[in-house]
Amino acid sequence: MKPAEWFRKRTYHYSGFSDVEELVGLKQKQGLTISVCLPTMNEADTIPNILPVIRRSLMERHQLVDQLAIIDSRSTDDTVRVARELGAEVFFDDEYLTDQPPAYGKGEALWKSLVPLTGDIIVWVDSDIKNFSARFIYGLVGPLLKNPGIGYVKGYYRRPLFLGEMKRETGGGRVTEICARPLINMFYPDLAGLIQPLSGEYAGRRRILESVPFFTGYGVEIGLDIDIYRKYGLSSIAQTDLMRRVHHNQSTEALGHMSFGIMQAVFTRLHDEGRMDTREAPGTFYNSIYYKQGEYGLKAKKIKVVERPPLESLEEYRRIHGVEPTSDSGTKR
Repeated sequence: MKPAEWFRKRTYHYSGFSDVEELVGLKQKQGLTISVCLPTMNEADTIPNILPVIRRSLMERHQLVDQLAIIDSRSTDDTVRVARELGAEVFFDDEYLTDQPPAYGKGEALWKSLVPLTGDIIVWVDSDIKNFSARFIYGLVGPLLKNPGIGYVKGYYRRPLFLGEMKRETGGGRVTEICARPLINMFYPDLAGLIQPLSGEYAGRRRILESVPFFTGYGVEIGLDIDIYRKYGLSSIAQTDLMRRVHHNQSTEALGHMSFGIMQAVFTRLHDEGRMDTREAPGTFYNSIYYKQGEYGLKAKKIKVVERPPLESLEEYRRIHGVEPTSDSGTKR
C-alpha cells in the first residue's frame, strides 16, 4: 500500500465509531477483550478527569472496556489512592520482569504493563489530558474491531499551545514538527502520513504489541511506529481524528530532552538496518544551557534510551500469557 493510498484508506474520524453498542457487538462476536491503561507518575490531579469517564461510559453504560488500570512508577502524591477510589486496577512497573536490567520512563512502564493487562486489545492513554472524552477510547478501538487487517491505531488531534497568558489554538506538538517528522521523512517516508506519530493515545492488538521491541523513555512512540511498520507493513497501521487534546505544555528544555531520546531510538534502528554506522556510540548526556543572575551555565542530564526485547521472547511473559515466540522475535543488538 502506497502512502497516499494508506492516508486515504486508513485515516478515520472518531464519529465513525460513535455507535458504541455496535462496537460492543463486534467485540463480543469476535470474542475479544479490551484493556485500557494509563501510565502514571504523580497524576492525582488529572486522572479524575479520565478514569470516571471510562468507567461510566464504556464499562457501565456500554460494556466496551473490560479492564481499566494504571501502571504507576511509584508516585509520591495520591495517584494510587485516587485511582483505586475511582475503580481502576493499580499495577507498579517495578514489580514485573524484575530479572531484566533496570530502566525507567514511560516506555518502560508501557512495556511492563503488558504483563498484568489481560485484554486482547490494549489501549494506552496519557494521564494528563484535561478535556478527556469517551471518544479517545472508542475512536481508537473502532478501526481494530471493524477491520481485522488493522493491528495498531494512533490518535491524532489539534493541540492548543499555552505559553503563560498566551494561547494558540494550534502549535502544540512541537517535537513532532521539528524533530520526529523530519527524521521520518528522511528515513521512513512511508510513515510521513502519520499526523501525530508521537501521540500518547494509541491502541493495538496484543499479538502485535508483544512481538516488537519497546524503547524506554521518550523513544517509545516512534519506536513502535517504526517497528510495527517494519514487521507488519503500512496497511496494519491506522489513525483516528480525536479532534482536540488539551494538556500541560512542556518547557523548551524538556522538549530538547524528548528530541534527544527520539533521535537515540531512530539512530539505533537505522544502525540495526545497516543504514547508519558511527565510530563511537552516540552520547547519552544532554547538556542544557541555562541563564541565571546574569551568567550562562551548563547543566548535564543523562538520557539513555534502552531497547527492551519483544515480550513474547521472555519466559516469564510466555508463562503468564501462554504464547510462543515468533521466529524473528529477538532483538537485533
